[in-house]
Amino acid sequence: MPNPLENKHVALGVTGSIACYKAVNLASKLVQAGALVDVVLTPPATHFVSALTFRAITHRPVVTDLWDPQSELSMDHVAMAQRADIVVIAPATADIIAKLSWGLAGDALTATVLATTAPVLVAPAMDAHMWDNAATQENAARLKARGVAFAGPIAGHLASGLSGMGRMAEPSVLLGHIKAVLGRKGDLAGRKVVVSAGGTQEDIDPVRFISNRSSGKMGYAIAEAARDRGASVVLVAAPTALPDPAGVAVVHVRSAQEMLDAVVKHARDADALAMAAAVADWRPASAAAQKVKKRPGQDTLNLELAKTQDILASVKSKRLVKVGFAAESEDLEKNARAKLAGKGLDLVVANDITSKDSGFGSDDNRVVIIGRDGKAVRHGLMSKYEVGHRVIDRIAALLK
Repeated sequence: MPNPLENKHVALGVTGSIACYKAVNLASKLVQAGALVDVVLTPPATHFVSALTFRAITHRPVVTDLWDPQSELSMDHVAMAQRADIVVIAPATADIIAKLSWGLAGDALTATVLATTAPVLVAPAMDAHMWDNAATQENAARLKARGVAFAGPIAGHLASGLSGMGRMAEPSVLLGHIKAVLGRKGDLAGRKVVVSAGGTQEDIDPVRFISNRSSGKMGYAIAEAARDRGASVVLVAAPTALPDPAGVAVVHVRSAQEMLDAVVKHARDADALAMAAAVADWRPASAAAQKVKKRPGQDTLNLELAKTQDILASVKSKRLVKVGFAAESEDLEKNARAKLAGKGLDLVVANDITSKDSGFGSDDNRVVIIGRDGKAVRHGLMSKYEVGHRVIDRIAALLK
């Protein structure tokens, strides 16, 4: 299941906001991901962007008028609603949110939403005062109570020149929310998965720390794969340069101790734990309160290191599927098998960090997955998101 958007019918509703330009980008990203995108423009939206723009991107007819005799909605107003796998309204103005909350159906978009049984995702975009208005908040709450998903709004600079809560979420973030909504009924629906990612940082002094080369990409990819299969996901993330994945609860930590505390807490009621983080095995025995200065004539600096607590060994739940990761520079399978047995794991995922086309910092990986039965399954070079699904495949099978 490497591409949850492949051949999915997405009904994209676009309403009258300056954020319409983001909807063009979103439509393009959906098409590139393999989705079949049907665009519905409300009359106010046509003042900001033309139907031709969306038709050129989607290569499909664009609906602008419920009463257009050339539109399939004029003959069967539920046609689009029936084939949609998801209805996405981006941008969604205060006006359309109000109409949807009261079940109105006076235009092509509201008629589509009222007639569909597909999940609906709304991405609000409006002035901050309009979003904060009690009427808008009541309308949004009413829709959420009916199961309508919301993505945003986010804080930032607004078209009015002010700053506040009201910006439409970025298209790349919306893609994650769309995948999460589409995956609600996946094979991990109702399951909780905890994933760790990134490289921990162990302080030497207020300026310096010990860390490693982990980018966090593998852990983030596993979290996204689990999300796209319907799981409730908690991502315990050490510092990375990556944005938080949409639809995932992210807990930011720095040190191995902070990661231990967060993982133990969130794993208590979890079904699976995937420890993809590169956790420091050693930390400075004591961190200096002030910056350590180089003294005249000093050529060396000795650091006393203390062992950190093993996180996987600290998680005692017997019902938990535990997955470890082994990033090795030699004796890949031998070291991975030792980790599998030594830490009581259900699976270990091993990769060779000396490979130049995979591993640290790369978007791709080449792994060996070994189960408790000792069988090793080797996967050739693929994206880390695809590797994430291979790992989730094995977790799902064990949970059954």
